[in-house]
Amino acid sequence: MRAMLFDGTSPLLREVELPNPAPAAGQLLIDVHACGVCRTDLHVVDGDLTRPKRPVIPGHEIVGTVAALGAGVTGFASGDRVGVPWLGHTCGHCRFCLRGRENLCDAPGFTGYTIDGGYAERTVADARYCFHLPRQYSDVEAAPLLCAGLIGYRTLALAGDAPCIGIYGFGAAAHIVAQVARHQGRMVYAFTRPGDTAAQQFALHLGAAWAGGSDEAPPEPLDAALLFAPVGALVPTALRAVVKGGVVVCGGIHMSDIPSFPYAWLWEERRIVSVANLTREDGAAFMAIAGKYKIEIETRRYPLAQANVALSDLREGCFTGAAVLTLR
Repeated sequence: MRAMLFDGTSPLLREVELPNPAPAAGQLLIDVHACGVCRTDLHVVDGDLTRPKRPVIPGHEIVGTVAALGAGVTGFASGDRVGVPWLGHTCGHCRFCLRGRENLCDAPGFTGYTIDGGYAERTVADARYCFHLPRQYSDVEAAPLLCAGLIGYRTLALAGDAPCIGIYGFGAAAHIVAQVARHQGRMVYAFTRPGDTAAQQFALHLGAAWAGGSDEAPPEPLDAALLFAPVGALVPTALRAVVKGGVVVCGGIHMSDIPSFPYAWLWEERRIVSVANLTREDGAAFMAIAGKYKIEIETRRYPLAQANVALSDLREGCFTGAAVLTLR
């Protein structure tokens, strides 16, 4: 099979030919149709996440069809369309797993980081961590649901029932979660890179009540702020924008250092929380929402061989929505 491989010697992936994988007990062999290109993939190749399997095939927003089943697999059949997310394995017996908090597992496996992922024609995945996908989305549309959608959903959930939310960094996750928030009846304000009028118009098109630069104040105080841009300086900015008792939820796996700020900005029971991974329960809940509402997914397609171009374009902010590698 063809695959794009990261070996850690440079941030560029190499196109290689590898033997076809075979499913072990409990695994699915999947013919990959599409794989999203996530900012976490950038953090892997740029060295921000420092412990990848090497070499590793990146990619954790995988959509494909089941080609074969390993021993003991239930709930799937050959030919089923499935999605594979970032969380690819948990130990099942640490104190977090036993309390239903498998996203905090002490010995997890992550697709495209510690487990080979979807920048390839085929992959294998633990069937317990795969999802059936809503039918109304094409393969390319469905790919961003597997991380941008899922992590965005968990980020929104940690905001509680906040009626007015601000979203900082209007990329792949934000453009999905903004629509979910609007379906829930929330007011959405979008914050983009200063001067990025294209992203601001995109946010307004998707139902945001207001859109401006991250250096601007919102028209009214926020009940919660969701941060998807990996910019630590936005944390105190968002804190100043939320009301007493408000929350700032950091949705990324990596962020630059947060600068110091006066305690007064945090006081009055404001909170800063982070999002770590996802649970299978998150996946089931979000896929139910995505199946109920037709979320508009903005994508830019790249063939597998152009994975480096897709990563570079993502790094430079060359598009709105999500980048997706296509394999058919």
